[in-house]
Amino acid sequence: MHKLAIFYTFIIISLSANAQPVPAIDENIPHLVTFGKDGESAWGDNDYCQVIFYSVPQDHTEPIFIRVYDPDTGGEIDEQKGEWDTRMKYSIYGGKNACSAKDAKNINLSGNYKSGTLLGTKSFTAHPKYDQKWYTFGPINPTEGEFLPDEYGGYVFKIIIEGISGDDGNLYNLSLSNKPTENQPVEGAFAFYYKYKFRLHDNANEISHIYPFIDENVQSVKQSNFDWDNDGIIRIISVAKNGEFMKISGDDNWANSLHQVHPSEKNKSYDIQMIKKKGADIKNNNVVIYLKNQYDELIEFYSVPIGGIPKYKYSIGMKPKTIHN
Repeated sequence: MHKLAIFYTFIIISLSANAQPVPAIDENIPHLVTFGKDGESAWGDNDYCQVIFYSVPQDHTEPIFIRVYDPDTGGEIDEQKGEWDTRMKYSIYGGKNACSAKDAKNINLSGNYKSGTLLGTKSFTAHPKYDQKWYTFGPINPTEGEFLPDEYGGYVFKIIIEGISGDDGNLYNLSLSNKPTENQPVEGAFAFYYKYKFRLHDNANEISHIYPFIDENVQSVKQSNFDWDNDGIIRIISVAKNGEFMKISGDDNWANSLHQVHPSEKNKSYDIQMIKKKGADIKNNNVVIYLKNQYDELIEFYSVPIGGIPKYKYSIGMKPKTIHN
């Protein structure tokens, strides 16, 4: 499916509020997470940086605002290690190469991943003013994003969140808005990401989801996850997969598994479900996950599932398979 067709699919399935927050409503993920650069990877962050993209429709002419919930590191929802000593930096990029540059989508943060034009930046330490409060970047002219009409239907902005000092964990949320003081959705806009770092629920009854889009060229998916602490299972639901298990990692290590794509799954979303282990009482579990196709190219996660949340179709069903490293 052409990327422009993806954009129009988003319009059809009604983006409204669901596609604007990150983590998204449909994902049922409490918060994003980024640690200070001196943090221990065993706490659930392998490189202390997160990159999120927003696409704004090319016909949107009003100013936009990018909002951050609980941007400081210190307080009720953040994760303390010793004294609060962490500085977190948020930067917004637009213009040429903000998204299209190869390094912008590099999971190893090598090269010029801060490509594009810097539109705004601010650093935060522990401060009660921002604890469980929103900070707003903007107003931003939507045409200041990188214009990628064929790929994403409009203008793309990149948000980089990085822990520039300290070792505490910063838990936060993002939202795109038409207003500076409230989260009013930008019609037709959506978020996407390649390497996703987030906090799982403490409640074992909560199921979290992520929604990669499997385009027509994907023949296999290799997933990699980090520091899952063996906390339950990860499984794939699709039109052809009724709970195919992904290999999960332990403490401070990576796990990988390979999954073949059935022809009926192409140009549709996967529902990757993260189900915690009942009775294990694992709390404050921060995790990392990304996917690649058979060409070693990263696969995008979208803030809402393209085409809707997939349902297994028994008539298509595939035989259960053993996961491969």
